[in-house]
Amino acid sequence: MAPDVETLRGRRHTDRWNRMAIGDVFERLTWSRPDKEAIVGCPGAFADERFSRVTYRQADAEANRIAQALLAAGLAPGDRVLLYCENSVEALLSLFGIAKAGMVAAPVNPLLAPDVVEALVDRVEPSFAIVDAGLWPKVAAPLAAAGVSADVTICIEGGVVPGSIGFTAWVDAHAANEPDVEIHADDVWSFVFTSGTTALPKAAMFTHAYSYLVGHSYALTYSRGIPFEDELRLLTFLPVIYHCGHNSCVFSAFFAGGTSIIGRRPDARATGEAITGERATAMWGGSPVILDRLARLAEEDPGGIDLRSLRVALYSWGAMSPAVHDRLRRCCGDQLQVVEVFGQTEAMSCFRFWPDQEPELYAATAPQVNVVGRPNPLLGAAIMDPEGSVVTDPGVPGEAVYRSPCITAGYYRDEEATSHALAHGWFHSGDSCAYDPTGAQVMVDRFKDIVKSGGENVSSTRVEAVLATHPAVDGVAVIGLPDDRWGEAVTAVVRRRRGSSPTEDDLIAFGRERLAGYEAPKRVFFVDAFPETVGGKVLKYRLREQFASTSGGPAVGADRRVDS
Repeated sequence: MAPDVETLRGRRHTDRWNRMAIGDVFERLTWSRPDKEAIVGCPGAFADERFSRVTYRQADAEANRIAQALLAAGLAPGDRVLLYCENSVEALLSLFGIAKAGMVAAPVNPLLAPDVVEALVDRVEPSFAIVDAGLWPKVAAPLAAAGVSADVTICIEGGVVPGSIGFTAWVDAHAANEPDVEIHADDVWSFVFTSGTTALPKAAMFTHAYSYLVGHSYALTYSRGIPFEDELRLLTFLPVIYHCGHNSCVFSAFFAGGTSIIGRRPDARATGEAITGERATAMWGGSPVILDRLARLAEEDPGGIDLRSLRVALYSWGAMSPAVHDRLRRCCGDQLQVVEVFGQTEAMSCFRFWPDQEPELYAATAPQVNVVGRPNPLLGAAIMDPEGSVVTDPGVPGEAVYRSPCITAGYYRDEEATSHALAHGWFHSGDSCAYDPTGAQVMVDRFKDIVKSGGENVSSTRVEAVLATHPAVDGVAVIGLPDDRWGEAVTAVVRRRRGSSPTEDDLIAFGRERLAGYEAPKRVFFVDAFPETVGGKVLKYRLREQFASTSGGPAVGADRRVDS
């Protein structure tokens, strides 16, 4: 076909010489860094030793074989490929092979209940399934109920699932030629199922352009503090297959020409050992709690865990206390920069807040107030009231809304939810935020986590931040429980620090000294562990369910303990 030199609008760049396609990332790096390590799998994060360390040349060849294998199986561009996998190099390469074939990756969180898995599979109708051997027993029944069988097994924690083929044998049966598939930047190449509480998770759709721009955006953040961007060695043990972390973490290493280091599952000691052995320069740490665990381990074992190679540690889901910040600095050195990002799966260009860039603001607010900073240059962000008007006055809360090329293409086969999310021409986050007097945005809470007590709106994150400063508190989550007097009673669920024994009355008094009367907790429960996502985010709806039977009783009572 002759090149089009006349059309100025409505063009579609689908030729390999100028298209934007995730599957092309490895191939392009074979021209500059073919023998550089692209992916390093930590122990447990690969099934076959040959995938423990993969160069860009090898990664491109393996992704091509995966694409050719899918096409040879009779799949066509646009077909969905189910992945039921934890982190592994094989699963990560599968994402790229699916993208190269013009298909859509549909990775499912192994923590989801069987009935939820069945419902999600019914929605996306996958034509092929790649599964982890060790996870298969949990998912066999719901997949069978949905008419799906295992086609390929990644043999981690088990052998080949009957009726399927092992991953290595599967890819080795196919050539490493680039597939001849037309791909456009606006084509959807992956889903991420957003976490649901009272409803099914929604399948957020991501295009090639979305992932490109998110990856480039985060590469700028992660590559700070190193002499050259291709020296980036970016590590995470948080989920990158079924979580949005592949966009914001793994791909960033590739767009810098660096190396992605992945662990199997969250594990503070294994993370510290990997940073030490691989000399990681940056990490996606998840919550401040996870980074605090890592720093404490380094303090306890300075000869075994050395964090001094780190230049950037990225966190989210809550403010980091100055004590944790200082502990990390002592372990890593003054060259470390920590950065908070604030956003969500569907809108990942995100806010950035560097505590060291605004030290006075950080010192005056953290952790009681979660200052999330300012939107990065790819993100237009405003605060909107329920009527759709933009809020500009400092201190007036509203919903955070966004405009960006890094916004989900919508929720697959859910027109109602998509229309609701895009009302008034903005993407609606569900987060309640406000501006501080400097113009920085302050996280108030998720709307569903605002406790309505005595006619007042109480931010659970603010109460959590205050209670977390108590020396006997190792972790805290604040929820609202129905109450005859207050409507909802501000309720703290606390994990005690080892060797301490604070009572309910102790913590209620502590809160009353530091919070407004309507904000102070009316009840306190003690647990040994929280129900958490793999990233360390507390599942508050589980806590609400667990303690619902206590609702309506006295607001302050005897010490309550629940072993989890």
